[in-house]
Amino acid sequence: MRTFIALELPDLFEDEVASLARQLHDAVAGRFMRRETYHVTLAFLGDVDEMGARAAMAALDAACAGAAPVELAPEGLGTFGRPRDATLWLGLRPTPELTGLAEAVRAQLDARGCSYDRKAFRPHITLARRARLPEGTLPGLAFPLPATARRVTFFKSTLTQEGARYKPLHTVELG
Repeated sequence: MRTFIALELPDLFEDEVASLARQLHDAVAGRFMRRETYHVTLAFLGDVDEMGARAAMAALDAACAGAAPVELAPEGLGTFGRPRDATLWLGLRPTPELTGLAEAVRAQLDARGCSYDRKAFRPHITLARRARLPEGTLPGLAFPLPATARRVTFFKSTLTQEGARYKPLHTVELG
């Protein structure tokens, strides 16, 4: 099964991210993500079997033991890919607490022999895929206010024609 570990967004912050996406929808063509798919990926594991899933859940428990809630502070928009076929995202300030949590999750995955995508951690929330950015500047946007995230979850991801569907398999509360 295809899996990842992510920080879940608090409800009000998620509402504000969805509002930002609606503002962008008028200026940017692309496939915008559904609100329920918003998250901050800490580690993408890809395909794991049942034994790998159990190891990932143990890694998550160990990484989050005693960890405090994490502030999410928006820093602006960014993209991966080409301007006419990009992934559009909302960047988050890489605070020591946020990067430390990602590092702890990855270290615990390493300790248990779990493989994951080793790209550098860049905290962001994906807003749209296959986005075609307009020439010039975007209209004035209302960005979400900083918020505190308290839940880290191991998710199963199922790809469908309508986009990915995420199912929580194991959640740890921070703090």
